[in-house]
Amino acid sequence: MASTTTSGIPARAGIVLTTLIGVATVANLNLSVANVALPDIGRHFNASQTAINAVAVGFSLGLAATVLWLGAIGDRYGRKLMLLLGMGLSVPACLLAGFAPNIGVLVFARILGGVAAGMAFPTTLALITALWSATPRTKAIALWSGIGGAMSALGPLVAGVLLMHFWWGSVFVVTVPLAVAGFIAAWLFVPANINETTEPVDNFGGILSVVMVAATVIAITIAPDPGSGTAAIIVGLVAIAAVGAFVLRQRKASIPLYDLKIAARRTFWVAAVAGILVFGALVGAMFIGQQYLQNVLGYATWQAGAAILPTAIFMVVAAPVSAKLIERRGSRDALIAGFISVGLGFTVMLLLWKQDASYLVVALAYSLLGIGVGLAGPPASKSLTESVPVARAGMASATADLQRDLGGAIMQSILGAVLTAGYAKAFTAQIASAPSTISDSVVTQLTRSFSSAENVATQYPQYADQIVAAARQSFVDGQTFAFAVGIVAMLVGLTVVWFGFPTKKAETDLVESYSLSDSTASAFS
Repeated sequence: MASTTTSGIPARAGIVLTTLIGVATVANLNLSVANVALPDIGRHFNASQTAINAVAVGFSLGLAATVLWLGAIGDRYGRKLMLLLGMGLSVPACLLAGFAPNIGVLVFARILGGVAAGMAFPTTLALITALWSATPRTKAIALWSGIGGAMSALGPLVAGVLLMHFWWGSVFVVTVPLAVAGFIAAWLFVPANINETTEPVDNFGGILSVVMVAATVIAITIAPDPGSGTAAIIVGLVAIAAVGAFVLRQRKASIPLYDLKIAARRTFWVAAVAGILVFGALVGAMFIGQQYLQNVLGYATWQAGAAILPTAIFMVVAAPVSAKLIERRGSRDALIAGFISVGLGFTVMLLLWKQDASYLVVALAYSLLGIGVGLAGPPASKSLTESVPVARAGMASATADLQRDLGGAIMQSILGAVLTAGYAKAFTAQIASAPSTISDSVVTQLTRSFSSAENVATQYPQYADQIVAAARQSFVDGQTFAFAVGIVAMLVGLTVVWFGFPTKKAETDLVESYSLSDSTASAFS
């Protein structure tokens, strides 16, 4: 068992932290590289839109559905072991995805890759919590959060560059060398048996958590599809039933998988909600932004990927600033500053992202987004880890992962649904004012999506310019509504933090009282 020095850092702290961030990078890149390749994947397999959506959400589904259970298993049986298993499983999962013979195998490989990330990703934060303490822990979490988020933002750029020279599967294979390096580094440098619990794992609760989260993610993902309403309702009911069963199980279990008493702590639940909203905003903004850059502004894939560099850069720059702000003024102020910055980013998108927007306007919005997530991410993660005993660090780290995955799924689905409805409404209005009559079947194609309108334009070349121009304007009108929803979400988050999260002095007192309570409970257990 490696020891932590009196300064709050472990032996070989630099190389250990680098290893943990490297392992997290594998998960972050795998999470974000697929989106740019989806058109190529669809053409290669002649896949339906439903199958393409399954490829996009598969990794998040596997990760989000398993992090609670696997985090608890890591707390019990060894976090280093889970780290190694996750990196080991990532290699065949990525290779299977890169060379998948059909779309079904690709979807399976993406889910398998998400499960691998569910083993490794939450374990990185749990180990930081166990190995670092006090101010060094805050700085370590800030680096983990900032660099990890930047890697997610860089995923589309990496994918865009690869697709210029290689086949669609290259975006999945690229992380294999990183996974191998992460496995070797974790084997050599990460200490084992750090404050792990001896309590049994609530495996039944773990199964319920898988059903609960998986059904929730699937329901949210398919809900915007007009043809999936019944399926979304059924899966949603399964999710609600699973949530109820999970809560009952956790209340009755002598050793719960997810301690609801800990989750009710102010510094835990407010941080969890804040993280869901701010990380969801990042995913949702990138989801719409990539389409806007390519569909409306005409950017090539690699250009659209490169355009988000300001987000990645400012997330890394803002993370250490956030750590200093936390130490001086507390997590509350860092969270508030983050929400304000992300809200300003959405405001720029709403007001200035038009058909003739310059890259400076695009970069301004992405910069504000990066600053906001860089400021809010570290306190959201830090507050979770400080609210739980070290032996339950997996619970905090799993919640931190759910912030990204559930937040991303929720915000992407909501903003996507609003965009779709706004686009259809705007295009319908333009069709109504057209001088000639357009058949119902063509109207349906025009209002379904931008890409569908482009297909119609190829069928009617004499009207191609007018159709594409109308589609671009309709997309801009639709995204305006979506960005307005993003602003509302940031105002909700700001309100929750303002009234729900304690000030610095109160936060310190609460964390100390939680620690004392946990120590007392441990002594008498």
